[in-house]
Amino acid sequence: MSTTKPVVVYGVSGYTGRLVCEYLREFNVPFVAAGRDKARIQEVLDKVPGIDDVEHEVVEVDNTVEALTELFTGAKVVSNMVGPFIKYGPIVAEAALAAGCHYLDTTGEQDWLMEAKTKYGPAYAEKGLVIAPSIAQMYTTGEIAANIALETPGLDTLDILVLWKGFPTYASTQTIFTILKADWFYLEQNQYAKWDSSASAEVVVPGQHETALALPWGGTCHPVWFKDDPRVANCKAMGGVFNRAVMEGVVQTAKLVEEQIKTLPTVEEQEAALAEIAGSVQAGMPPRENPRINISLDSVYATGPLGRAHVVIHGNQNYKQTGLLQAYSAYSLLQQPPKRAGFASGCQAFGHRELLGVLSSFGLVLEPVVTRNA
Repeated sequence: MSTTKPVVVYGVSGYTGRLVCEYLREFNVPFVAAGRDKARIQEVLDKVPGIDDVEHEVVEVDNTVEALTELFTGAKVVSNMVGPFIKYGPIVAEAALAAGCHYLDTTGEQDWLMEAKTKYGPAYAEKGLVIAPSIAQMYTTGEIAANIALETPGLDTLDILVLWKGFPTYASTQTIFTILKADWFYLEQNQYAKWDSSASAEVVVPGQHETALALPWGGTCHPVWFKDDPRVANCKAMGGVFNRAVMEGVVQTAKLVEEQIKTLPTVEEQEAALAEIAGSVQAGMPPRENPRINISLDSVYATGPLGRAHVVIHGNQNYKQTGLLQAYSAYSLLQQPPKRAGFASGCQAFGHRELLGVLSSFGLVLEPVVTRNA
Protein backbone atom coordinates (compact mmCIF):
# COMPACT_ATOMS: atom_id res chain seq x y z
CA MET A 1 0.00 0.00 0.00
CA SER A 2 3.03 2.30 -0.27
CA THR A 3 2.72 5.33 -2.53
CA THR A 4 4.56 6.94 -5.41
CA LYS A 5 2.94 10.31 -4.68
CA PRO A 6 5.27 12.75 -2.87
CA VAL A 7 2.70 14.14 -0.40
CA VAL A 8 0.16 12.42 1.82
CA VAL A 9 -2.63 14.53 3.30
CA TYR A 10 -3.98 12.55 6.22
CA GLY A 11 -7.44 13.48 7.42
CA VAL A 12 -9.03 14.94 4.29
CA SER A 13 -12.60 14.37 5.45
CA GLY A 14 -12.59 17.74 7.22
CA TYR A 15 -12.70 21.38 6.11
CA THR A 16 -8.98 22.17 6.41
CA GLY A 17 -7.87 18.97 4.70
CA ARG A 18 -9.93 19.91 1.67
CA LEU A 19 -8.25 23.31 1.49
CA VAL A 20 -4.78 21.75 1.69
CA CYS A 21 -5.69 19.59 -1.31
CA GLU A 22 -7.02 22.63 -3.17
CA TYR A 23 -3.70 24.44 -2.76
CA LEU A 24 -1.63 21.35 -3.61
CA ARG A 25 -3.56 21.47 -6.88
CA GLU A 26 -2.53 25.12 -7.27
CA PHE A 27 1.12 24.07 -6.88
CA ASN A 28 0.58 21.06 -9.18
CA VAL A 29 1.81 18.64 -6.49
CA PRO A 30 0.56 15.03 -6.77
CA PHE A 31 -0.86 13.78 -3.49
CA VAL A 32 -2.63 11.00 -1.64
CA ALA A 33 -5.78 11.94 0.25
CA ALA A 34 -5.97 9.46 3.12
CA GLY A 35 -8.23 8.72 6.04
CA ARG A 36 -10.44 6.12 7.65
CA ASP A 37 -13.46 6.59 5.33
CA LYS A 38 -12.72 6.48 1.59
CA ALA A 39 -16.24 7.43 0.54
CA ARG A 40 -16.25 10.50 2.77
CA ILE A 41 -12.85 11.62 1.47
CA GLN A 42 -14.03 11.23 -2.12
CA GLU A 43 -17.13 13.27 -1.32
CA VAL A 44 -14.92 16.07 0.02
CA LEU A 45 -12.57 16.02 -2.98
CA ASP A 46 -15.47 16.06 -5.42
CA LYS A 47 -16.22 19.58 -4.17
CA VAL A 48 -12.74 20.86 -5.07
CA PRO A 49 -12.88 22.78 -8.36
CA GLY A 50 -10.48 21.39 -10.96
CA ILE A 51 -9.25 18.57 -8.74
CA ASP A 52 -8.87 16.32 -11.78
CA ASP A 53 -6.15 18.65 -13.05
CA VAL A 54 -3.68 17.24 -10.51
CA GLU A 55 -2.61 13.63 -10.06
CA HIS A 56 -4.07 12.24 -6.85
CA GLU A 57 -5.55 9.15 -5.28
CA VAL A 58 -7.87 8.39 -2.37
CA VAL A 59 -6.81 5.78 0.18
CA GLU A 60 -8.63 4.34 3.16
CA VAL A 61 -6.23 3.43 5.97
CA ASP A 62 -6.35 2.33 9.60
CA ASN A 63 -5.10 4.79 12.18
CA THR A 64 -2.18 2.65 13.35
CA VAL A 65 1.57 3.19 13.17
CA GLU A 66 1.98 0.04 11.08
CA ALA A 67 -0.69 0.86 8.49
CA LEU A 68 0.37 4.50 8.19
CA THR A 69 4.07 3.62 7.89
CA GLU A 70 3.22 1.35 4.98
CA LEU A 71 1.15 4.08 3.33
CA PHE A 72 3.73 6.85 3.88
CA THR A 73 6.62 4.78 2.50
CA GLY A 74 7.60 6.29 -0.84
CA ALA A 75 6.26 9.75 0.02
CA LYS A 76 8.37 12.68 1.21
CA VAL A 77 5.91 14.82 3.19
CA VAL A 78 2.98 14.03 5.47
CA SER A 79 0.44 16.78 6.16
CA ASN A 80 -1.57 15.65 9.18
CA MET A 81 -5.06 17.03 9.83
CA VAL A 82 -6.16 14.45 12.40
CA GLY A 83 -6.72 15.80 15.90
CA PRO A 84 -6.90 16.16 18.78
CA PHE A 85 -3.18 15.97 18.19
CA ILE A 86 -2.11 15.16 21.74
CA LYS A 87 -4.11 11.94 21.23
CA TYR A 88 -3.47 11.08 17.57
CA GLY A 89 -0.35 13.08 16.68
CA PRO A 90 2.17 10.56 18.08
CA ILE A 91 0.81 7.78 15.85
CA VAL A 92 1.25 9.84 12.69
CA ALA A 93 4.61 11.33 13.76
CA GLU A 94 6.04 7.87 14.50
CA ALA A 95 4.81 6.53 11.17
CA ALA A 96 6.20 9.49 9.21
CA LEU A 97 9.57 9.11 10.93
CA ALA A 98 9.68 5.38 10.21
CA ALA A 99 8.83 6.05 6.55
CA GLY A 100 11.44 8.83 6.25
CA CYS A 101 8.94 11.64 5.69
CA HIS A 102 8.81 15.25 6.85
CA TYR A 103 5.86 15.89 9.19
CA LEU A 104 3.52 18.90 9.16
CA ASP A 105 0.28 19.54 11.04
CA THR A 106 -2.15 22.30 12.01
CA THR A 107 -2.35 21.83 15.77
CA GLY A 108 -3.04 24.53 18.32
CA GLU A 109 -2.31 22.23 21.25
CA GLN A 110 0.67 23.51 23.22
CA ASP A 111 1.16 20.21 25.05
CA TRP A 112 1.49 18.38 21.72
CA LEU A 113 4.08 20.90 20.55
CA MET A 114 6.13 20.30 23.69
CA GLU A 115 5.91 16.55 23.22
CA ALA A 116 6.80 16.78 19.53
CA LYS A 117 9.83 18.88 20.38
CA THR A 118 11.26 16.68 23.14
CA LYS A 119 10.14 13.21 22.02
CA TYR A 120 10.48 13.43 18.24
CA GLY A 121 12.63 16.47 17.44
CA PRO A 122 16.05 14.80 17.92
CA ALA A 123 15.09 11.69 15.92
CA TYR A 124 13.78 13.76 13.02
CA ALA A 125 16.92 15.94 13.10
CA GLU A 126 19.13 12.86 12.97
CA LYS A 127 17.45 11.87 9.68
CA GLY A 128 17.57 15.42 8.28
CA LEU A 129 13.77 15.65 8.47
CA VAL A 130 11.59 18.39 9.90
CA ILE A 131 8.70 17.93 12.32
CA ALA A 132 6.76 21.19 12.09
CA PRO A 133 3.49 21.15 14.01
CA SER A 134 1.05 24.05 13.93
CA ILE A 135 1.62 25.50 10.49
CA ALA A 136 -1.67 27.38 10.49
CA GLN A 137 -2.99 30.93 10.33
CA MET A 138 -3.66 31.30 14.03
CA TYR A 139 0.00 30.68 14.82
CA THR A 140 2.23 31.02 11.75
CA THR A 141 0.87 34.38 10.54
CA GLY A 142 1.44 35.84 14.01
CA GLU A 143 4.90 34.27 14.04
CA ILE A 144 5.65 36.04 10.75
CA ALA A 145 4.66 39.35 12.35
CA ALA A 146 6.84 38.58 15.40
CA ASN A 147 9.87 37.85 13.25
CA ILE A 148 9.40 41.07 11.30
CA ALA A 149 9.34 42.95 14.60
CA LEU A 150 12.49 41.12 15.73
CA GLU A 151 14.34 42.39 12.68
CA THR A 152 14.93 45.38 14.96
CA PRO A 153 17.87 44.35 17.19
CA GLY A 154 17.66 44.61 20.96
CA LEU A 155 14.00 43.64 21.42
CA ASP A 156 13.41 40.72 23.76
CA THR A 157 9.71 40.73 24.70
CA LEU A 158 6.79 39.67 22.48
CA ASP A 159 3.13 40.56 23.13
CA ILE A 160 1.08 38.72 20.48
CA LEU A 161 -2.61 39.08 19.60
CA VAL A 162 -4.41 36.93 17.02
CA LEU A 163 -8.06 37.53 16.11
CA TRP A 164 -10.26 36.31 13.30
CA LYS A 165 -13.86 36.61 12.23
CA GLY A 166 -15.76 33.40 11.66
CA PHE A 167 -16.67 30.20 13.44
CA PRO A 168 -14.36 27.27 14.20
CA THR A 169 -14.71 24.04 12.24
CA TYR A 170 -15.65 20.81 13.99
CA ALA A 171 -11.98 19.78 14.25
CA SER A 172 -10.96 23.21 15.57
CA THR A 173 -13.72 23.04 18.16
CA GLN A 174 -12.49 19.63 19.29
CA THR A 175 -8.99 21.10 19.68
CA ILE A 176 -10.28 24.11 21.63
CA PHE A 177 -12.00 21.86 24.12
CA THR A 178 -9.04 19.49 24.29
CA ILE A 179 -6.65 22.25 25.35
CA LEU A 180 -9.00 23.30 28.15
CA LYS A 181 -7.96 20.27 30.18
CA ALA A 182 -4.21 20.91 29.77
CA ASP A 183 -1.88 23.37 31.52
CA TRP A 184 -0.93 26.44 29.48
CA PHE A 185 2.34 28.35 29.56
CA TYR A 186 3.84 31.65 28.52
CA LEU A 187 7.52 32.56 28.47
CA GLU A 188 9.02 34.70 31.24
CA GLN A 189 12.78 35.25 31.36
CA ASN A 190 13.17 32.21 29.10
CA GLN A 191 11.29 29.94 31.49
CA TYR A 192 7.78 28.55 31.15
CA ALA A 193 5.28 30.20 33.50
CA LYS A 194 1.80 28.77 33.95
CA TRP A 195 -1.27 30.74 32.90
CA ASP A 196 -4.22 30.95 35.25
CA SER A 197 -6.88 28.78 33.59
CA SER A 198 -9.45 31.58 34.05
CA ALA A 199 -7.29 34.26 32.40
CA SER A 200 -8.87 36.59 29.85
CA ALA A 201 -8.30 40.18 28.80
CA GLU A 202 -9.92 43.15 27.12
CA VAL A 203 -7.58 43.92 24.25
CA VAL A 204 -7.17 46.96 22.04
CA VAL A 205 -7.70 45.99 18.41
CA PRO A 206 -5.55 47.93 15.91
CA GLY A 207 -7.67 49.68 13.31
CA GLN A 208 -10.95 49.90 15.23
CA HIS A 209 -12.39 51.75 18.22
CA GLU A 210 -14.02 48.73 19.81
CA THR A 211 -12.07 46.41 22.08
CA ALA A 212 -12.24 42.62 22.00
CA LEU A 213 -12.18 39.76 24.48
CA ALA A 214 -9.12 37.52 24.17
CA LEU A 215 -7.94 34.37 25.92
CA PRO A 216 -4.56 32.62 26.26
CA TRP A 217 -6.03 30.05 23.84
CA GLY A 218 -4.19 27.17 25.46
CA GLY A 219 -0.95 29.14 25.64
CA THR A 220 -0.56 28.94 21.84
CA CYS A 221 2.55 27.77 20.02
CA HIS A 222 4.63 30.94 20.16
CA PRO A 223 6.19 30.44 23.63
CA VAL A 224 7.39 26.98 22.57
CA TRP A 225 8.84 28.25 19.30
CA PHE A 226 10.66 31.17 20.91
CA LYS A 227 11.84 29.23 23.99
CA ASP A 228 15.23 28.53 22.41
CA ASP A 229 15.51 31.76 20.42
CA PRO A 230 18.29 33.90 21.96
CA ARG A 231 16.52 37.07 20.84
CA VAL A 232 13.45 36.42 22.99
CA ALA A 233 13.20 36.22 26.78
CA ASN A 234 9.47 36.86 27.25
CA CYS A 235 6.51 35.84 25.11
CA LYS A 236 2.77 36.01 25.74
CA ALA A 237 0.10 35.30 23.15
CA MET A 238 -3.65 35.72 23.33
CA GLY A 239 -6.34 35.31 20.74
CA GLY A 240 -9.80 34.30 19.70
CA VAL A 241 -12.64 35.33 17.43
CA PHE A 242 -14.05 38.82 17.05
CA ASN A 243 -17.51 37.58 18.10
CA ARG A 244 -17.72 38.51 21.78
CA ALA A 245 -20.63 36.14 22.50
CA VAL A 246 -18.59 33.18 21.29
CA MET A 247 -15.63 34.24 23.43
CA GLU A 248 -17.83 34.70 26.49
CA GLY A 249 -19.09 31.18 25.89
CA VAL A 250 -15.53 29.84 25.83
CA VAL A 251 -14.79 31.65 29.12
CA GLN A 252 -17.83 30.00 30.72
CA THR A 253 -16.85 26.62 29.33
CA ALA A 254 -13.33 26.98 30.74
CA LYS A 255 -14.90 27.62 34.13
CA LEU A 256 -17.12 24.57 33.69
CA VAL A 257 -14.11 22.43 32.83
CA GLU A 258 -12.27 23.52 35.98
CA GLU A 259 -15.24 22.99 38.27
CA GLN A 260 -16.96 19.91 36.83
CA ILE A 261 -14.86 18.09 34.23
CA LYS A 262 -11.34 18.14 35.64
CA THR A 263 -12.82 16.67 38.84
CA LEU A 264 -14.02 13.54 36.99
CA PRO A 265 -12.02 10.51 38.17
CA THR A 266 -10.55 9.32 34.84
CA VAL A 267 -9.05 10.88 31.73
CA GLU A 268 -11.49 8.88 29.61
CA GLU A 269 -14.47 10.40 31.41
CA GLN A 270 -12.99 13.89 31.06
CA GLU A 271 -12.40 13.43 27.32
CA ALA A 272 -15.91 12.04 26.77
CA ALA A 273 -17.48 14.99 28.58
CA LEU A 274 -15.42 17.50 26.61
CA ALA A 275 -16.23 15.79 23.30
CA GLU A 276 -19.92 15.94 24.11
CA ILE A 277 -19.76 19.68 24.79
CA ALA A 278 -17.67 20.30 21.66
CA GLY A 279 -20.09 18.32 19.51
CA SER A 280 -23.00 20.38 20.77
CA VAL A 281 -21.20 23.59 19.79
CA GLN A 282 -20.15 22.61 16.27
CA ALA A 283 -21.43 19.45 14.64
CA GLY A 284 -20.74 20.08 10.96
CA MET A 285 -18.75 22.01 8.39
CA PRO A 286 -19.05 25.79 8.45
CA PRO A 287 -19.85 27.62 5.21
CA ARG A 288 -17.01 28.35 2.83
CA GLU A 289 -15.14 31.50 3.85
CA ASN A 290 -16.04 34.87 2.37
CA PRO A 291 -13.10 37.33 2.13
CA ARG A 292 -15.45 40.25 2.80
CA ILE A 293 -16.54 38.69 6.09
CA ASN A 294 -13.87 36.29 7.33
CA ILE A 295 -11.01 38.64 8.19
CA SER A 296 -7.95 37.98 10.34
CA LEU A 297 -5.71 40.24 12.37
CA ASP A 298 -2.26 39.49 13.80
CA SER A 299 -0.72 42.17 16.01
CA VAL A 300 2.69 41.93 17.68
CA TYR A 301 4.35 44.40 20.03
CA ALA A 302 8.05 43.72 20.47
CA THR A 303 9.87 45.67 23.15
CA GLY A 304 13.29 45.89 24.71
CA PRO A 305 15.14 48.16 27.14
CA LEU A 306 15.60 50.90 24.53
CA GLY A 307 13.45 49.94 21.59
CA ARG A 308 9.95 49.17 20.36
CA ALA A 309 8.32 47.77 17.26
CA HIS A 310 4.70 47.11 16.36
CA VAL A 311 3.70 44.91 13.43
CA VAL A 312 0.12 44.34 12.24
CA ILE A 313 -0.86 41.92 9.49
CA HIS A 314 -4.43 42.27 8.20
CA GLY A 315 -5.67 39.26 6.28
CA ASN A 316 -8.72 37.27 5.31
CA GLN A 317 -9.96 33.68 5.25
CA ASN A 318 -7.89 32.16 8.01
CA TYR A 319 -8.64 28.56 7.00
CA LYS A 320 -7.50 29.29 3.45
CA GLN A 321 -4.32 30.79 4.90
CA THR A 322 -3.82 27.51 6.76
CA GLY A 323 -4.42 25.41 3.66
CA LEU A 324 -1.99 27.51 1.65
CA LEU A 325 0.72 27.43 4.34
CA GLN A 326 0.47 23.64 4.54
CA ALA A 327 0.57 23.16 0.76
CA TYR A 328 3.45 25.59 0.25
CA SER A 329 5.46 23.96 3.04
CA ALA A 330 5.06 20.58 1.37
CA TYR A 331 5.89 22.09 -2.05
CA SER A 332 9.05 23.66 -0.62
CA LEU A 333 10.20 20.42 1.05
CA LEU A 334 9.94 18.58 -2.26
CA GLN A 335 12.55 20.90 -3.75
CA GLN A 336 15.00 21.74 -0.97
CA PRO A 337 15.78 20.83 2.64
CA PRO A 338 14.18 22.87 5.41
CA LYS A 339 16.16 25.73 6.90
CA ARG A 340 16.15 23.75 10.16
CA ALA A 341 15.84 19.98 10.65
CA GLY A 342 14.17 18.40 13.68
CA PHE A 343 11.49 20.33 15.55
CA ALA A 344 10.82 23.69 13.91
CA SER A 345 8.14 26.31 13.46
CA GLY A 346 6.95 27.37 10.03
CA CYS A 347 9.22 30.42 10.02
CA GLN A 348 12.20 28.46 11.34
CA ALA A 349 11.74 25.80 8.67
CA PHE A 350 10.84 27.97 5.67
CA GLY A 351 11.60 31.63 6.48
CA HIS A 352 9.19 34.33 7.63
CA ARG A 353 9.66 36.53 4.57
CA GLU A 354 9.14 33.55 2.27
CA LEU A 355 5.88 32.60 3.98
CA LEU A 356 4.69 36.21 3.98
CA GLY A 357 5.38 36.40 0.26
CA VAL A 358 3.30 33.30 -0.43
CA LEU A 359 0.32 34.57 1.59
CA SER A 360 0.57 37.94 -0.15
CA SER A 361 0.83 36.42 -3.62
CA PHE A 362 -2.47 34.59 -3.13
CA GLY A 363 -4.21 37.73 -1.84
CA LEU A 364 -4.70 36.50 1.72
CA VAL A 365 -2.76 39.19 3.62
CA LEU A 366 -1.93 42.86 3.19
CA GLU A 367 1.55 44.30 3.43
CA PRO A 368 2.40 44.41 7.15
CA VAL A 369 1.97 47.74 8.93
CA VAL A 370 5.26 48.28 10.75
CA THR A 371 6.01 50.97 13.34
CA ARG A 372 9.48 51.14 14.85
CA ASN A 373 10.95 53.32 17.58
CA ALA A 374 14.41 52.02 18.38
